[in-house]
Parts: sequence; structure tokens; C-alpha cells
Amino acid sequence: MSVSAAAAAARHLESLLPRLASLRHYLQFHARLLTSGHLGAHPGLRARFLDRLALSPHPAALPHALLLLRSLPTPATNDLNAALRGLAASPHPARSLLLLAGRLLPALLPRPDALSLSFALKASARCSDAHTTVQLHALVLRLGVAADVRLLTTLLDSYAKCGDLASARKVFDEMTVRDVATWNSLLAGLAQGTEPNLALALFHRLANSFQELPSREEPNEVTIVAALSACAQIGLLKDGMYVHEFAKRFGLDRNVRVCNSLIDMYSKCGSLSRALDVFHSIKPEDRTLVSYNAAIQAHSMHGHGGDALRLFDEMPTRIEPDGVTYLAVLCGCNHSGLVDDGLRVFNSMRVAPNMKHYGTIVDLLGRAGRLTEAYDTVISMPFPADIVLWQTLLGAAKMHGVVELAELAANKLAELGSNVDGDYVLLSNVYASKARWMDVGRVRDTMRSNDVRKVPGFSYTEIDGVMHKFINGDKEHLRWQEIYRALEDIVSRISELGYEPETSNVLHDIGEEEKQYALCYHSEKLAIAFGLIATPPGETLRVIKNLRICGDCHVVAKLISKAYGRVIVIRDRARFHRFEDGQCSCRDYW
Repeated sequence: MSVSAAAAAARHLESLLPRLASLRHYLQFHARLLTSGHLGAHPGLRARFLDRLALSPHPAALPHALLLLRSLPTPATNDLNAALRGLAASPHPARSLLLLAGRLLPALLPRPDALSLSFALKASARCSDAHTTVQLHALVLRLGVAADVRLLTTLLDSYAKCGDLASARKVFDEMTVRDVATWNSLLAGLAQGTEPNLALALFHRLANSFQELPSREEPNEVTIVAALSACAQIGLLKDGMYVHEFAKRFGLDRNVRVCNSLIDMYSKCGSLSRALDVFHSIKPEDRTLVSYNAAIQAHSMHGHGGDALRLFDEMPTRIEPDGVTYLAVLCGCNHSGLVDDGLRVFNSMRVAPNMKHYGTIVDLLGRAGRLTEAYDTVISMPFPADIVLWQTLLGAAKMHGVVELAELAANKLAELGSNVDGDYVLLSNVYASKARWMDVGRVRDTMRSNDVRKVPGFSYTEIDGVMHKFINGDKEHLRWQEIYRALEDIVSRISELGYEPETSNVLHDIGEEEKQYALCYHSEKLAIAFGLIATPPGETLRVIKNLRICGDCHVVAKLISKAYGRVIVIRDRARFHRFEDGQCSCRDYW
């Protein structure tokens, strides 16, 4: 065959690559490469075939690609990269790392290049293998490819996804050139990890210095989504609004993925109206399942169970609800006491319910006082109840003061190895509500012997862009004396509205005056008092609490909203409470 004829044949085979749709097609193509001699004569065509074969969804395709690689007497780096890429994207990404280490195939493999290391780093990220990422980092330096921006971005991303945010930041700081993908990788790593505050600081740095990006590059939807995720975690509404305005400058506020993140951010920052405005700004035909899930969840966490149900019923038939949808609706029913509606939705689920769905139903029945049904649900599930489910039942027993059920749930938790402070506190609450102080003491003795410490309650409030943290009985704040004086004024004014401290759940066998003192300085009360003295009259106060708000603080917040004419929004561990004119959005069902 002449050179021109061989080249024409190779071009013809190249044109067939996109049409390979089944394993049979791949095997026929492989046979054609063998019989025509193109397997050895055209390494570029061979590598592209290997790449498609390794990434094929057919389960037998990737093993065949590895057999082909094994059969090559002198595989090229592109052949290695095709196999590495397929393995990194497969259900078993660790095999990509074994191949690079030479332990998966006995054949002599070529020297890896930057692309080889990139695929290996993606595999180590999927495996959350921080140790291998460090080894690959060393290989990057040894092979002299540390100037490759894309490779270093992948390295940074691997560190972040393995939870080593300090190393990710070090890689970022040492890079002399950074593209938008580099910024996005660190932003997402910080936002989704344990450093949302650093993520926001990094976003503001990017927003204020576009010159740090290469020419013709701009922030994209990944940038915005990462920043919004950080705002949602911390509950920073003002920062979230800034990110929204920033997105508008680049026309990204019309991106559906950004809109979905805006819905989530606004709802988690306590602004349900803004969340729904964003949802309604999306054209109905452009709304996705994520859009509906975010909007339904927004209604639910703000106690609007009826609205969550209506939106669920209005979902177009082209969108099939998933487990997240059903969980969001069930949570809305749970927060609003819509027991029959919740059971109807649960019994009509078109996906198999998981532990979270059952847990929500148990909580729904437990809050409504239907404890027998709640317990029957737990013991009749198709899988064993986990710790969270028994904690839910314990919480229901505490709410209704049923000692026997509380003891049963507590014993189950002990059998499952749970040793968190909440279990002991709930059981202590049940005993305390019945004035069984010896049993309270016994529970506290068990906590001490098991070295269990109660998680302290703390609250945050944002004033003029600064987050202020308070713990129970806090005197660390610079203005604590003013705050305590403000609390005295608060108690005086709300007492005129009929306030009486709810001391029944204070866990100590102490006098009534000491109980009132213990309640007075809960962290959310301190945060509200600070908000009253640090903001102008009429401004909405927003507080984030790490635990569920207690009954006394709930009453106090309602009365403060009436006495001072303020709207108070408290985000606790479970939901939002919006207090206005002496009423709460939860309608005292929480």
C-alpha cells in the first residue's frame, strides 16, 4: 500500500471513531487496526482509539483497553494517558494510581508527562488519598512540570478534595500564573470544606483585582456558586447580596445553576422572599429539578409547609421528583405539623425511602404526640434504625415527657455506641421535667465517667459586615456590660407584656432565682441584645444558633419583637424562626 493510500485509510478509520457505539464496534475497530497494520504505524490514531475505549460506558471496554495497552511492545505516553484517564473516571479510580506506579501492568511503561500526573491527581482526589497527592506533588517537582498552570490547578484541587486545605492554599500562593480555574478550585475547596470565611475573603480578593486573571478571562458560574455556598454556610446575607450583584455584572445571574445557588443562599440566610424572587425569575421551561428542590426546601425550612406542598404539586410532569424532593416536602410537613399530608406524601413516594425519609416521618409523628406510631415506624423499617433515628425518638419522648420511651431510646443509643452529649441532655430533660433529680444526677455522673462534655450553645449575629459570636453567659465581648444592661431593660419591658421565665427545663436542682439567671444569659439573648444596641431602630436582627432554640428564648424573642418593633430572624440547628409583632413563623410548632 502506497503512503498516500495508507494515509487515506488512516483518515477513514479516524472518521469512524465517533461512530463507535457498542463493544462489538470497538472490537471490530481493534481488529481492523491489527489487520491493516495501523495499530503500530499510526500511534496517534491508536491513542485516540484507546482513549475512547477506556472511557466507554460498557463494563468490558476498560478491561479491553488495558489488555490492548499490555499488548503493545513499546507503548507511548499518549497510550498510557488514555488508560490513566479511563481508570481515573471509572468506579475504581485507585487502579489509575496503581497503573502509574507500574503495579497494574508488568509491561515497561513510558515516562509520564504532565497529563499523566493530571489524571493521577484526579484519581487521588476521587479516592480522598492525601498521601498519594503528596507523592504526586513530589513527582511534579521531580519531572520539572511545575510551571504547568493546569497541572498545578489539578494538584491544588486534589489537595482541597482530600481535605488538606493548608497545602491547597500553599500551592495557590506559590503559583506565579493563575487562571480562573485555579481561583475556582481553591474557592470551592474552602467553601465546601471547613473554611467558608477564607473562601469569602478569597472571593473579595478576586472581585477587587481582576488583573490577577489572565487577559480575556472572567469569573464564571463556578466562581459564583462557590462564593454563594460559603455565604449560605455562614449565613452572611450582605455578602450573599454582594455576590449576587457581582454575578449581575457578568450576566451570570441568569445562569440556572447560579439561580439555584442563589435560592439556596437566600433561604439559608433568612431571606425567603428573595429566594422566591429568584425562583420566579427563572423561566418555567428552564427550571430544573434542583430549582424546585431548592425552592421547596426554602419554604420548608422557614415553616411554610403548605407552600412547600403546593409547589411540589405544581412541579411539571417532565421533572421527576427524587429523594431530595420528597425529603424537602416531608420536612415542610414536619415543621408545620401537617401529619396527614406528610404521611400521604411518604406513602406515595416513587423512590425507595431511605433513613432520612423515615427519620422525618418519625419526627413528624413524635412531635404530634403519636408516639406509638412513631415507635412502630422505627421497628418496622426494612433496615435497622441508626443513631439519628433513635435520637429523634428520644427527642419526641422528651417533648411529651414520656419517661419509659425516653429510657428505651437511650438504652438503644447506648447499644449502638452513641456517646454524644445530646443523648444525655435529652434524657436529663425528661427526668428534670418530672423533678426526678436523683436520676438527673445519675445521668450527669454517667456523662462524667464517660468523659462526655456538653456542647456549649453559641450564637452569631452580623453587624456592619462583622460577625459577633456569643456563648452562654458570655463576658468576652468588648461591649458586654452594655449588653447586660440592655438585657435588664429587655426583661423589664417584656415583663410588662406578661413574660415569666420558663424554668422547667433547667437541669439543676437549684432555686428558682438561680434558674432564671441561668436562662437570662443564653447566647441568642445576648446576640439579640447586642443587635438592639448596635443597629438603628426598625432594622431586622438576624441570629444564627448552633443548637435548637430553647422554649424560654423562643418566648423572649416573640416578646422582644413586639416590645421593640423589630423583626428577628433566628436560624437554629433545625430551621428558621421569624419573629414579628409578638408572633413566630413556626406558630409555636417546632
